[in-house]
Formats: sequence, C-alpha cells, structure tokens
Amino acid sequence: MPGALVVLEGAEGVGKTTQLRRLAERIRGLGMQVQLVREPGGTPLGDEIRRLLLDAPHEVTARAEALLFMASRAQLVDDVIVPRLREGAVVLTDRFFLSTYAYQVAGRGLDEGAVRRANEFATNTLVPDLTLLLDLPVGEGTRRAAARGVPDRLERAEAEFHRRVALAFREFSSVAWQQQHPECGPIVLVDAAGTEAEVEARIGMTLAQRLPETFGPLSGSETA
Repeated sequence: MPGALVVLEGAEGVGKTTQLRRLAERIRGLGMQVQLVREPGGTPLGDEIRRLLLDAPHEVTARAEALLFMASRAQLVDDVIVPRLREGAVVLTDRFFLSTYAYQVAGRGLDEGAVRRANEFATNTLVPDLTLLLDLPVGEGTRRAAARGVPDRLERAEAEFHRRVALAFREFSSVAWQQQHPECGPIVLVDAAGTEAEVEARIGMTLAQRLPETFGPLSGSETA
C-alpha cells in the first residue's frame, strides 16, 4: 500500500500521545496526509470498547480483556487504517498489537501462541512499517501517569504488573525478539527522557533514517 503505518508504543506515562500530536503537526506541515488513531478506539465500536476496558467498574478477565482489545483493533484496521493507507496517508497510531504482547502476555500471563494467532486474525496480517518504542526507566512512567489525574482500570494495576510490562517493552527492541516476531515489523527504542522537543527531535531523526523515502524531510524540519 502506498501509505505508511507508524506506531508509537511504550509503558504508561512515556509521552506517546503528546509525541503523536507533535509528529502529526510536523508531517502535515510538510504537505503529507496524516491519520491519527489510538487503541483501543478510533471507531464508534472501538470507542465503546475503550469505555468498557478502561472506565468500567466491573471485573474483566484477562482473556476477555485481550479479545476486547483485538475486536477494537479489527474494526480499526478494516474501517480506518487500511483505507487510509490505500489513499497514501501516513497513519500514526497510539499503540497497536505490541501492547497486547506487553500487557496481556507479559503482564497478565496469557499464552503467547494463542495471543499471536488471535492477533493475526484481528489485523488480517497487517504489519507496521515501523514501531517507535518510547522508553523511560521503570517506575518513572508510572509516576508521570499518576500525576495526570484519575487513573483508568489498567493504570490502577499493581506495581509488579507495570514492572513486567515495562521490562517486556524493553525486550521487544532486541534483535533476537524481533527476529522471532516478524509480524511486529521493525521496532526501534527511542529515549523518552528530556523535554518534549528533545524527544520529538529523536523521533523525527529515527523516522528519517529508517524510512527515508517517506520521512526524509523530517531530518531537516524545525521542531517547536
């Protein structure tokens, strides 16, 4: 497809949402089409699933949680991501299926093989062109998330859960893990420490280096 699918991933509080907004503004400034989406959500069905997953007061089992995320993902892929890629747009997504491996496999302890098979069905084998994995020391991201206000259901999980998630995300950037998981596409670790402008500059440089045919102009564009 003529467009490009770029994912920003990472544990709680690493700044994904802020950096996606800044990146979208820079890409639009270069005259390119941009579609910004998030997981779960991005469609009417996905937004309702997001409410169930993050805001509902009732208990959600680990398998039900994983399947709800994948139902939202399937709708998002079919209704938004693939059509926009076919139109030549850059699709920027706040989380994708790498989060399922971190939160539901490493965090909740679900079987990885079962999750991988279900995810292949949910994505219809769609592979991101690049995943940027924002990284902070374990614990710093959760402290940032706590300062944002009332935590959602996932953010309220115990500290050990968030430690497992953060360590899993870091493992995903290794060459060995990526070779074993080609369905995830290329993954690059990006230091999320520093000011928003500093992190934005690192993201722009990484995109320009890894996907120069699409993002080469970002290496010379200004950051705010």
